[in-house]
Amino acid sequence: MKVLPFVISSVITVGLIVTLNTNLVLPAPLGGLLSPQQGIWQNAEDDNYNYSTDLKFPQLKGKVNVYLDDHLVPHVFAEKENDVYFVQGYIHAKFRLWQMELQTLAAAGRASEIIGDKALGHDREFRRLGMVYAAEISEKEVEKDPVIKAECDAYTAGVNAYIDNLTESQLPIEYKLLGYKPEHWNNLKTALFLKYMSYDLAGHEDDFEMTNAKSFFSPEDFDKLFPLVQDSLDPIIPKGTVFDSAKVKPTAPVNVDSIYFNNKDLADVQEEKPDRDNGSNNWAVSGSKTKSGAPILCNDPHLGLNLPSLWFEMQLSTPTFNAYGATFPGAPGVVIGFNDSAAFGFTNGGRDVRDYYEIKFKDDSRKEYWFDSAWKKTDFRVEVIKIKGKPDYLDTVAYTIFGPVMYDKSYTGGRSINNKSYAVRWKAHDPSNDLRAFYMLDHANNYADYNAAITNLHTPGQNCVFACKNGDIAIRAQGEFPAKWKGQGDFVMPGTDSSYMWQGMIPQDETPFQYNPARGFVSSANQKPTDSTYPYYLGRDYPEYRGLYINRRLSALNDITVQDMMDLQTSEYDVFAEMAIPIFLKNMKEEELTAGEKKYFDILKDWDFTDDINSTGATVFNILWKQFTKVVYDDEYANAPKVIMRPYESTLLESVLRDTAYKFLDNIQTDKVETLRDDVTEALKKATVELDTVNKEGKLEWAKYKDTHISHLTKLEAFSSMHLPIGGGTYCVSAVKADHGPSWRMVVSLKPQTEAYGIYPGGQSGNPGSKYYDNYISKWVEGKYNILWMMQKGQETDQRIKWKMTFSN
Repeated sequence: MKVLPFVISSVITVGLIVTLNTNLVLPAPLGGLLSPQQGIWQNAEDDNYNYSTDLKFPQLKGKVNVYLDDHLVPHVFAEKENDVYFVQGYIHAKFRLWQMELQTLAAAGRASEIIGDKALGHDREFRRLGMVYAAEISEKEVEKDPVIKAECDAYTAGVNAYIDNLTESQLPIEYKLLGYKPEHWNNLKTALFLKYMSYDLAGHEDDFEMTNAKSFFSPEDFDKLFPLVQDSLDPIIPKGTVFDSAKVKPTAPVNVDSIYFNNKDLADVQEEKPDRDNGSNNWAVSGSKTKSGAPILCNDPHLGLNLPSLWFEMQLSTPTFNAYGATFPGAPGVVIGFNDSAAFGFTNGGRDVRDYYEIKFKDDSRKEYWFDSAWKKTDFRVEVIKIKGKPDYLDTVAYTIFGPVMYDKSYTGGRSINNKSYAVRWKAHDPSNDLRAFYMLDHANNYADYNAAITNLHTPGQNCVFACKNGDIAIRAQGEFPAKWKGQGDFVMPGTDSSYMWQGMIPQDETPFQYNPARGFVSSANQKPTDSTYPYYLGRDYPEYRGLYINRRLSALNDITVQDMMDLQTSEYDVFAEMAIPIFLKNMKEEELTAGEKKYFDILKDWDFTDDINSTGATVFNILWKQFTKVVYDDEYANAPKVIMRPYESTLLESVLRDTAYKFLDNIQTDKVETLRDDVTEALKKATVELDTVNKEGKLEWAKYKDTHISHLTKLEAFSSMHLPIGGGTYCVSAVKADHGPSWRMVVSLKPQTEAYGIYPGGQSGNPGSKYYDNYISKWVEGKYNILWMMQKGQETDQRIKWKMTFSN
């Protein structure tokens, strides 16, 4: 009978492996997986697992003590500064090694090495985007900075110290499932990780889709569908701010509009893209508005929800700085957090720093391309892509004055590009030393330190919020951004003429910022940084509704407490719905509704605009709005190219609020002239069909319909957290979608004794066999927070300390 549990476990294991059916994973041989000595059984950690240890490494210059608390948060105290980065690298690897390596392999276009040729398309795309090329340039820039190079060298040495002492049985379970082993870390991998974040946060562009839209629609219709500014915009830097005239004044080619509007040879390109909702909220309120008289800073970055989590919580303490917060496994330092003097956080800037140019090659050899009335020699980079179980694939990528040719006859990505070639100009290809920004923030004592720190952040562009114990608050829309003429980069541009190139960068002293504003707070939620009086072109598509609501609440609140800020950060109020629902209530032809349709309309009438878990109104509204959008626009798009930009969500809402006779309300495929009342009623009728199906499935409540889940990076459900009962949504401050949302919530009150709280949807350990793998999720779902304990010397016997790791030379 003792054999039975093992047989059952074996069957379960086989079942788990069979579920690894995505295009990102392959199972390893079963014999190794089930080995009692080295197999997956070795990855289980019971509740009494002991993390305490004494370790010696000759690379260290002094002693380092690491105190692991009851959340498995390491509090790292080092006698020498660079030793703290060595130990940070070691601990990141100890708890998140597979995640670290997977992210950098994906960024480098090396997934085929693990899972075979099914990943070849991904790998070619990332190589041709120039991810490795960009990381190599960044690494060279770091080499010029002895301080940051030493930081990275120490971090890399710490990661490798862990890898070198890793036994077969201790391998993270994913290595065993996928059948490969970790390789040594290096500084290029750290650079790759940071470039992947640049891709994730500043890599979304719609050049091809917008080009097709501008070629398909008349100029007048295009401007209606894709306006430059939304009526409801409440920018990061308040309206009415006076800006100096631009120092850099780019000039548009005289024939630019005729080129865009006459481009009828449309491309069908659908490259991999980050989630366009990668964003965040952050704000800081002055002590003049808080009950304690001390500033409060809040931040919650919105990213993909995965296990292991993107973040790893740590305290790093040395004689020169003491910082606590969210760190990236794969990079040194604290990224979002606080130190003894200040707090800092980030939201995505959302600016377009990735543009495409159509290249004219002389012939199929691609050795020369036409530029400024002459043939210019092409550079080539041969990308060697290793494929598991098959010969290497050699991809020869052409490089132009703009950057790598991402699409050409040799690589279309399976898309139709009409035998054309397109080079990509990406700001991430330029030299930068972005790690210095985080290094200096960790050491920052005041506003001047903050200002000096963030000017090192070039890509991705971020809205950097700051608060200090002396009372200062600030925000800066930071990055190195091209100074563009109106519309530049919104569309694919000719690569034969230098007048379409970026003509300069916006000077750092013209970057929009606020410092101790009279209104008593600064905030950002990925909305447009400024109104139209700012002298530089900032692009078109920015989400404005979260920012609108945050500013409304911060303006109204006084005597603000930490709990007030937690309530705002977890708010499920949908201001978009608040603005949109009166359109339906006022214009619905109730006399034409069936009993079933009226049932849903009544739900909508009674809804309080809150996307809470049990709300049926949230589900009705979201499905109704989706159908309303289709009713209004599907006829105009019926004969459009496959790849074409659809109107922004704000376009329809604000156009109808402004004009109830909005042109696109009429269905051009019928003889009748449809009105707003017609479209609203038809949308509810179509929504009812979908709502009836949802209702029969028992998913009319918002949380069930939205079905938020946090998937393991392999998509293996046994390692994931599924069907989470959480509200929120795209337009809520708590912007929780199905697999995307607040990846770290932080509230810091900068009282003399800092009071800080935080949570993220995961756990400190990357091991699914550990209780610390996903133990934060239930609190995150409930909108609760952990205390972020900045441990002080002398607290080594505090009851929160569970284990101690000692590192020495």
